[in-house]
Amino acid sequence: MLKILLLIAIVFLVLALFRAYQRSLNKPPAPTREQTVEDMVKCVHCGVNLPRSEAIYSGGEFFCSPEHQQRGKK
Repeated sequence: MLKILLLIAIVFLVLALFRAYQRSLNKPPAPTREQTVEDMVKCVHCGVNLPRSEAIYSGGEFFCSPEHQQRGKK
């Protein structure tokens, strides 16, 4: 009797694993997050590196803040 119950449990486990595998094949792939690489620029006043999109461009130079933009090149 114990052998029959063990056999039924093994069959149930194999079927459950097979169904889970089939469901995973039908799922669409997770969207990959596209990472964009951005240039880094240096503030001419203090020398801090920051992404170009966050920098202030003025007079052909990059600055990290409006305060440094007003003070100008060191």
